[in-house]
Amino acid sequence: MLLVLVLISAVAVVYTKHVSRMLFAEAQRLEQEIEASQTEWGLLRLEQNTWGEHSRIERIARNRLGMELPERKSIVYLKP
Repeated sequence: MLLVLVLISAVAVVYTKHVSRMLFAEAQRLEQEIEASQTEWGLLRLEQNTWGEHSRIERIARNRLGMELPERKSIVYLKP
């Protein structure tokens, strides 16, 4: 009877160790995925800032849309 209990205990230890290693590997994979996502997010924010620069928008407005800044005398300021 004692031998059976020892064998069951040994199998339980091996199984628990296996599950623990599998969960640790999964946790490591998820941490790498998070790090990759954070890197991609940073690059996307940098790209967004680049696309939204005033000089770029102004250049596109001039070249593609033919827009020009109005003359100072034609600008009307309104009080809120």
